[in-house]
Amino acid sequence: MPERIERSTVTAENLGKTVASPEGPLTIIDDISFSIAAGEAVAIVGVSGSGKSTLLSLLAGLDLPSRGRVLLDGEDIGRHDEDGRARLRAAAVGFIFQNFQLLPGFTARENVMLPLELRGQGDAGAITDRVLARVGLRQRLRHYPNQLSGGEQQRVAIARAFAPSPRILFADEPTGNLDRHTGGLVADLLFDLRREAGTTLVLVTHDEILAGYCDRVLTLDNGRLRS
Repeated sequence: MPERIERSTVTAENLGKTVASPEGPLTIIDDISFSIAAGEAVAIVGVSGSGKSTLLSLLAGLDLPSRGRVLLDGEDIGRHDEDGRARLRAAAVGFIFQNFQLLPGFTARENVMLPLELRGQGDAGAITDRVLARVGLRQRLRHYPNQLSGGEQQRVAIARAFAPSPRILFADEPTGNLDRHTGGLVADLLFDLRREAGTTLVLVTHDEILAGYCDRVLTLDNGRLRS
């Protein structure tokens, strides 16, 4: 695994998101404020439609709030244009998604190596091989996603997320497409790697067991934090 990394923080200040709907303006996120300490693992939970994924997108700078702001490392990401936010994410942020989002025409090794090559990492191959071995896929380097099980695909996605040594990791239902046993193994791996690297983790899940791995749980209810 990469060496221990510089720590980071995530802060939401009076965050709100309103979108247009046939019935008029619809508020998805309503006046949310919280801070996540450096190296902390925080779960965001709530029923379907409570705004969890929207909140994650706002925190990661994939979407912009209608009100309030998000700070990553103390920097207001809303002050950057789309290209600036993309550069900030490339430098500091990793992602893990429920549906893996692996490139089907790339091998496991190529999927993990791609973000390293895009940032001009000279030792991309060595890092990739080391991280894939760490997640137990040393014998699957040249396999394509359709040749891997769901659990193996998610382990490739975890390796891809950790390979660039992100300071902040955002995970959206990372075990949502896996059975309970496989999901437990993937969760153990995810949190082992997070502890080794000291990464700040923001995790969206409906799974109470997975949320229990985290240091703290934030509950969303109709777009607001439940106290």
